[in-house]
Amino acid sequence: MSYAKVNTADALRQELTDLKSLDRENARTMHPSFYTSDDFHELEREHVFRREWVCLGHVGEVPNVGDFFTTELVDEQLLVSRGHDGEIYVLSNVCRHRGNMVETEARGNRRSFVCGYHAWTYNTDGALKTAPLMKKIKTLDPKRCALPQLKTEIWNNFIFVNLDGNADPLAPQLGKLDDILHNYHNEGRNLLFSEETVWNTNWKNLTENFMEGYHLFATHPKTLQPMTPTQLCKKVPGEDRWTAYRSYYDPAFPPRGPFHEDMTEDEQRNSVLFNIFPSFVTAVAANYTLHLCLRPAGTDKVAIRWGISGFKTDPEDPEVVAYVDLCKSFNAEDKAKLETLQKSQNTRYMQHGFLAPEDLEGTIWDFLGYMGKILGADKVDS
Repeated sequence: MSYAKVNTADALRQELTDLKSLDRENARTMHPSFYTSDDFHELEREHVFRREWVCLGHVGEVPNVGDFFTTELVDEQLLVSRGHDGEIYVLSNVCRHRGNMVETEARGNRRSFVCGYHAWTYNTDGALKTAPLMKKIKTLDPKRCALPQLKTEIWNNFIFVNLDGNADPLAPQLGKLDDILHNYHNEGRNLLFSEETVWNTNWKNLTENFMEGYHLFATHPKTLQPMTPTQLCKKVPGEDRWTAYRSYYDPAFPPRGPFHEDMTEDEQRNSVLFNIFPSFVTAVAANYTLHLCLRPAGTDKVAIRWGISGFKTDPEDPEVVAYVDLCKSFNAEDKAKLETLQKSQNTRYMQHGFLAPEDLEGTIWDFLGYMGKILGADKVDS
């Protein structure tokens, strides 16, 4: 198909549909404009990130009543709060008076949220507390002026939001993934490190990169390949909502304990890397969990809220610091490769590539299948 003669977004939607007819042996990559098209990016914003479950962060970022952090998702300003009832809320961070942002700090602790524009004040669950000098406005109903509470679900200590409120419950769609992760007991791990950053690459580039072990030997020859070599990656059968693979450790590499007593010998010898579609990618090892919450910040930029959790409690523990440093090192290696990839994807001479065998890049094929189900040309509402 000529992408120069037709609307790029329409061509990409048709290509996603066409991929469904290919068997795994003929699996291939998408046209590079899949990662560079502004038109297709707008479709993703509306039909993926506004309609699907998107992970915003870890419950450890709001451990105490009144704790909060602010974030953004496809131009929606969001306020994640631990309410006085102990529940976690994802609120619209936009005042119901004149629409200014209520909370402008990145994180902190508040007894209530006060809009700095006209001092309208809200409870930690979004309920309106006070509206100064508005008593003469008889039609003002405080119950109708609360900050909207967005559809929220907590899964394995991760906070998910669904902006349009129409997505099916998430947890029932992850039952088999829960079974795989059960003995790692991620729900008992403490947040030890978190950071925000932006990379100059499309969000799908980073999603796909995280989820394939093929690049380990070339991109991470000193950081990851000696520990989890490309040759020992094994894909896990996924489902409609997720894909995964096991990254087995080199037998010569020291054990990564301590191990939870429930873990089998096989589980002690690998990490589980999974992608909950569209953009939450995680690696669960015996001792630590690395997670990346990805949000599109433009066609060629991805906002990343990432963190590390584990059974330890002290972020300054030398072992924790060493693991954080390791993650920073291989993240920097990925960033360098993905930012040059974004540049090269604008070429006219690259069309399609071949995907590596199932254990190495089968997860990318699963991801493309998911994108086809959401944005394929056969989706009449796209």
